[in-house]
Amino acid sequence: MSKSSLTSGFYKLSPKERLELVKGFADLTDDECALLQKTGSLPMDLANRMIENVVGAIPLPLGIAVNFQIDKHDYLIPMAIEEPSVIAAASYAAKMVRDGGGFHTNSTPPIMIGQIQATSIKDPCTARMRVMQIKEEILKTANDQDPVLVSFGGGAKDLDAKVIHTIQGPMLITELHVDCRDAMGANAVNTMAEAVAPIIERITGGRVYLRIISNLATKRLARAWCVVPKESVGGEEVVDGIVNASAFAAADPYRAATHNKGILNGITAVIVATCNDHRAIEAGAHAYAARNSHYTTLSTWEKNENGDLTGSIELPMAVGLIGGAVRTHPIAKIAIKILGVKTANEFAEVLAAVGLAQNLGALRALAHEGIQRGHMSLHARNIAVTAGATGELIDLVAEKMVKERKIRMDRAKELIEQYRSTGKN
Repeated sequence: MSKSSLTSGFYKLSPKERLELVKGFADLTDDECALLQKTGSLPMDLANRMIENVVGAIPLPLGIAVNFQIDKHDYLIPMAIEEPSVIAAASYAAKMVRDGGGFHTNSTPPIMIGQIQATSIKDPCTARMRVMQIKEEILKTANDQDPVLVSFGGGAKDLDAKVIHTIQGPMLITELHVDCRDAMGANAVNTMAEAVAPIIERITGGRVYLRIISNLATKRLARAWCVVPKESVGGEEVVDGIVNASAFAAADPYRAATHNKGILNGITAVIVATCNDHRAIEAGAHAYAARNSHYTTLSTWEKNENGDLTGSIELPMAVGLIGGAVRTHPIAKIAIKILGVKTANEFAEVLAAVGLAQNLGALRALAHEGIQRGHMSLHARNIAVTAGATGELIDLVAEKMVKERKIRMDRAKELIEQYRSTGKN
């Protein structure tokens, strides 16, 4: 008999009751169910309040990237990620950058864009002028929704409007520019956009549909740059290799996608550790990379007149230190404490530096020794564990596979049998 996922009132059940239902559907064992209920430092009742239909939690390794010096301040960088070698690469790259004086950063004010979509307007271009004429009324209405944010110096600061042409005809898009201070800002911006929608309908004679934040935060940018002495990176030939790899990525979207993925390896790991919205960051980053109708790189690497390597990066960085899971998840609070940032802007600048470091680590591996060598050791350990190795046998199997350059599950199992037959466990 086929099983059905159609369930009424699943959300009303307790996590334990939900898990019982899932157990029957998926034929989970008692041991598997017990693992799902081991939520560690995230209590089940808190998890159940954070999202819907909770049955457990999935832990990720939390590591610390070291050696970071950003704007003459030292940072330890908490990173939650399942991929091996990422944290090691970031730490190594940060050490190379440190030899050249560390990272330098800046950022724009934390302005997010809220969009109000108006359709069925007879004179959209003239309607745009009418909207701009009552700008102050619209901004006041928006700011009336969040007096606390305004009291901290934030709130709706400006407004713009544009006519776009779509397959459904012309639309007038009004955009609120909201200073979100130390919040990511989605709730505040969406509330303001909802509040001003009736005004937009009244002044344009159109019909408003969407009233929502944009994750392409072009007014909330973070930048980082650095100089890496050629001796630190491995010589001028390695510098040339990195510069050529950067040029390749800038010109070819197929390479750019992986280039930018390397940047986000570092950024996303910190975002996850602090329970910020990694999906918003990634969407914004990729959209920003394609903003000129050609998908390209978020970073650029060049060689200066001394033959040293210089790198720079710019990308949207909508992060917060208040609101959401940042202040409710116990590990996120600890991660923020380790990081030591005091404002969302400082956090954004640190993230830009982390992304640039991660990019440098990956490009140096590609230019100097090939990316696989950097991954091999940790990947081999993971394969050894999956194959059943325990204790010191993990290192023995991993080292042998790396030496043979045969990092495969079948080879790991063969080696485990061989070592155990000789009395090694």
